[in-house]
Amino acid sequence: MNQQLVYSLVQVIEALSPEERTLLESRLKSHAIQKTPGICGGHARIRNTRIPVWVLVSLRQQGADDVELLQNYPSLTSEDLTAVWNYYEQHPSEIDLIITAQNEDD
Repeated sequence: MNQQLVYSLVQVIEALSPEERTLLESRLKSHAIQKTPGICGGHARIRNTRIPVWVLVSLRQQGADDVELLQNYPSLTSEDLTAVWNYYEQHPSEIDLIITAQNEDD
């Protein structure tokens, strides 16, 4: 680990204005959702996992709350779920089409 780099980053982050810090946090959160060809069919998923966004949205639509989802997916955090709900809010037709297709396959 490059401790000097980490120290420098901390200094830069601490020097950010509130607006800059909000922008940074927003940009970092946007990386919580990934699309990678060959993983989860290329569908949106939680970063570095094989948990598709559509699965969590579908479970939520069926009545599961965040506490239940976090219990069933212990590798996820509440921030991950927030990223999922935000992604769905921005891309509802994409996720709804996948859920519909999955339900037709069942």
